[in-house]
Amino acid sequence: MPKVDYRLNAIVDFDAIGPDKALGELALAAVHGGATIIQYRDKNSPTRDMILRAREIHAAIKATGVPLLVNDRIDVALAAGVEGVHVGREDMAVADVRRLLGPNAIIGLTVKNELDAQAAIDGDIDYACIGGLFETPTKENLEPIGFEGFKRLAAIIRKVKPNLPVGAIAGIGLERTPLAIEAGADGVAVISAIFRQNDPQAAAKGLRDAVDEALRVKERQVKQA
Repeated sequence: MPKVDYRLNAIVDFDAIGPDKALGELALAAVHGGATIIQYRDKNSPTRDMILRAREIHAAIKATGVPLLVNDRIDVALAAGVEGVHVGREDMAVADVRRLLGPNAIIGLTVKNELDAQAAIDGDIDYACIGGLFETPTKENLEPIGFEGFKRLAAIIRKVKPNLPVGAIAGIGLERTPLAIEAGADGVAVISAIFRQNDPQAAAKGLRDAVDEALRVKERQVKQA
């Protein structure tokens, strides 16, 4: 059984959300709406500030059992005592992350191309997140891969690791969520579709419902095939 329930990864991006919001409250709202992972991403803040924010978010959601991951920063994850990290091609190698965080930590990996897909196969990771699929207001994607690119990279990974959760990221909102699941995703990772909405909890619920329904449809199709 996979360690990670990847159906809805709500990314608390400090740069996108802004300094005037209570990140712990936003994260908890997303969890109450159905987020199954919370990820804290912060590219520009001082390390001490990042640790304090990670602790704030972790304290807010800890009782729910939903894990908190820190994007990129293994040192912040260690200091804040969270459940894991999400890394990419320019971050610490997965083998080093695993050695530092131990066997129980959750490690996610960004996959953008075939080399990354091979790294997902070779690495001791708990999920892969493929993208960016589309343009997004929170992060520039120079070469969006779309659903066809997602299918190609997911197929490479699943040929060797059929049970590894694989998510889709970038430009995924409510309308594209069923299409992402249809393309083979186990779930979606979002920022704006939750945290730039007037009611983050309701937005998360809509996305989670869409994921669950799309997964049910896929399951029925498999049984009928």
